[in-house]
Amino acid sequence: MSNLDASNADGADIRLSRNPFGRLVLTDAHGREHVGVTPVRAFPIAAPLEGLSLVGPDGHELAWVERMDALTPAARLLVEEELAAREFMPRIEQLVSVSGFATPSTWTVHTDRGPTQFVLKAEEDIRRLANGLLLITSADGVQFRAERFALDKASRKLLERFL
Repeated sequence: MSNLDASNADGADIRLSRNPFGRLVLTDAHGREHVGVTPVRAFPIAAPLEGLSLVGPDGHELAWVERMDALTPAARLLVEEELAAREFMPRIEQLVSVSGFATPSTWTVHTDRGPTQFVLKAEEDIRRLANGLLLITSADGVQFRAERFALDKASRKLLERFL
């Protein structure tokens, strides 16, 4: 069981720990324990380090953390472990091939989680975000993140055909 101290936006002290069953426990300033707390990012793509809500099993917010870097390193690690278990958004590192330049098309890519293939149903499934960031949704509903300007030249050339 690991214990971590933090403060929420109101300055109230909270304590985070993991119970013997691996569930996140928040102990509030009044000493009440809330088992099964879920961290939720306010802006997971645009500002992943800003705005973190600690939500109880009933869906109500128990604490708000303005910035992840305000947490102690141990608390941040615990929260990041919880987030990693919930969030699955592979980052595309390279486009290897595309079956065709009309949709639907099958994309073969290398991600930070390994090689994979997915079907792009429509060009609208590629969302442009700020600073060259793209959110690509596969036919199966998996969302891939791509940093357009971080891709190699060949990958960018393939991608440009869809933008």
